[in-house]
Amino acid sequence: MDSSRSRTPGAARPAARGARPSARGASRLAALAAAALLATVVPSAQAGAAPAAPRVDLTVLVVDDGGGAVEAITAELAGSGVPYRRIDLNDPNRPVLTAAFLGDTVDGRPRAKYQGVVLPHEAAFGPDSAEQAALAAYERGFGIPQVDASTWAHPGVGLDYTTDGGWSGVLDGARAYVTPAGHAGPFRDLRGTVTFDDNDPGVSESYGYAGRPRAGYTSYLDMPAADGGRMSLIGEYAHDGRRELVVTFASNPYQRQFRVLARGIVDWLTQGVHLGQSRDYLSVHVDDVLAPDARWDTVRDCTPGDNDCPGGDGAEENPIRMTAADAAYAAAWQKSSGFLLDLVYNGGQGEQWKTEHGGSDPLAARLLADRAQYRWINHTYTHAFLGCVQDTTTVPWSCAKDASGAVRWTSRSEISAQIRDNLDWAYGKGVPVDRGELVTGEHSGLKTLPQQPADNPNLAGALADNGVKWTASDNSREPRQRSVGTGTGAARTVPRHPMNVYYNAGTAAEMTDEYNWIYTSRADGGSGLCENDPASTCLPAPLDPATGYAAYIAPREARTALAHVLGNDPRPHYVHQSNLAEERLLYPVLDQVLADYRALYADNTPLVNLRQKDAGTELSRRADWAQALAAGQVTAYRIGDTVTVKAPAGVAVPVTAPEGTRRQLLLGTAAFGTPYAGTRSAWTTPELLQSGITLKLPTT
Repeated sequence: MDSSRSRTPGAARPAARGARPSARGASRLAALAAAALLATVVPSAQAGAAPAAPRVDLTVLVVDDGGGAVEAITAELAGSGVPYRRIDLNDPNRPVLTAAFLGDTVDGRPRAKYQGVVLPHEAAFGPDSAEQAALAAYERGFGIPQVDASTWAHPGVGLDYTTDGGWSGVLDGARAYVTPAGHAGPFRDLRGTVTFDDNDPGVSESYGYAGRPRAGYTSYLDMPAADGGRMSLIGEYAHDGRRELVVTFASNPYQRQFRVLARGIVDWLTQGVHLGQSRDYLSVHVDDVLAPDARWDTVRDCTPGDNDCPGGDGAEENPIRMTAADAAYAAAWQKSSGFLLDLVYNGGQGEQWKTEHGGSDPLAARLLADRAQYRWINHTYTHAFLGCVQDTTTVPWSCAKDASGAVRWTSRSEISAQIRDNLDWAYGKGVPVDRGELVTGEHSGLKTLPQQPADNPNLAGALADNGVKWTASDNSREPRQRSVGTGTGAARTVPRHPMNVYYNAGTAAEMTDEYNWIYTSRADGGSGLCENDPASTCLPAPLDPATGYAAYIAPREARTALAHVLGNDPRPHYVHQSNLAEERLLYPVLDQVLADYRALYADNTPLVNLRQKDAGTELSRRADWAQALAAGQVTAYRIGDTVTVKAPAGVAVPVTAPEGTRRQLLLGTAAFGTPYAGTRSAWTTPELLQSGITLKLPTT
């Protein structure tokens, strides 16, 4: 299976298309191609016998011209696990589309090799070409739908020209609306309004055409015309025995409007039956609960306690720690928002705080009183660094070495004690914690480049000693899940997205000051880090400490987090307890994410809030599935209302199907999957004594 390419966000205006074909020439080519296709795929039969229902393989054909619109659809297919074959139009050695390439026979039954086709536009091979004619005959003969990823409004796609009461231009900030047909069809997961991105008023981000529908065209997404009528941006054009989903705006995988529409486009393309599944995930880990966090120094522009911050170790420099009132607020916020937080706790830090404050800790008392309202994750007892022994006499720190020059490592017994003692603390206080989940302090123990290029060799054994199956990693450093240690019982990482709400800021002014230090040039009083990092850019001017967080930083971080949600990404996000303290900087970000999401999606598409082990399981299943697809080990097809899937033993299969789908059991059937976004889907494996998965689709 091809992987999608990375591109810089931004959508270009589609290039103008060539001259429209002669109707007579196109018709003649289509008729010849249809005859050739039927001669290839339809076996002879006795007069009067009903033709055999064709076999349609559950694979999508993607014809790629290198543009952002096809890349966007390909990214959705790849991200949700839908098998596809990509043809690169820019490759001189690419296969040629013929009847034999598109279809054949299997066991005497006609076979369509592709259940849907994605084209850059409606005539990607040239309107009078034999390839275009062969494709049209194939789609007509097997009832295969086609998506035109980005085209313009004209009669060839069922729309009037934009000069006939339509519109063309920049769509930044424009509002489009799902029509009743869209709600009843592919976009039943949406609330109704889709707003196009306008992230930078100085840059044109989206360009499109809106045309008035002609006969045979059903609009799914439209916008109002000046005269009170409607103009379509996405719709189905039924003509010539074929169906096309016509998209008349440019897009790329990073734009919110495309991410919102992507699941529905794939649903339409596959007629609601495909391998793969898509969910909208959001979980938030709050690290360092019960521990204090150091505070950013706005004068020294560093964090006391860090070895690159002169003038003290930070131990007595006004650390940030939640209060009992902050804990009560968190519990109330969860209830009002309908969103559950994961508390990643350090029991030993809480005990130390209590000892240093007269034996009392109102924060711990409040959290423990509300313990059943949260999910809890082991963060080690005292938040010790579990990698190599750090030599902090240098900046940055380095791994200490013994007299022989060998790296000194935190021992297996020390790591084990940190894990075990924190579990014992929780069990002793009735805190519901899963011993299989772990987040080490600073993700330590895992490799930390450049100082520690390998895992602590003692880490895997300590994880196994304590039954740890899932340990968190930093997605910004290690986005891929991997094993820690070897063998079938080895723990696996769960990459987490760091949220750009700093652990060392309790107030908006502190947050903005540090943000300015990182993201402004030296000339503007910043560190200049943004000038030296090719992956970064500098702010044009420092943000106002009084308004910068609310006006710029928080909305930007909410947009980033929502992009992960809309990207079918199960990885958790992580913040710190300091973000729930003092000015409670996290809540404006999460409130915005939740509000934006719920404004976009219908009630049938709720956010999925996975706990750590479930996120890890999801990532593991995806990796196994991708490997099976890449190795050509999956067979999946539909014949009439029956879907058959075979995959290697032990590999779970993601399947999406319409409501009413039943799964074939050894005796009888059962409802398939769980409802989500107007369909049913699940990871599934064959039942006992079955070699494959068989689904019975609802009859219409």
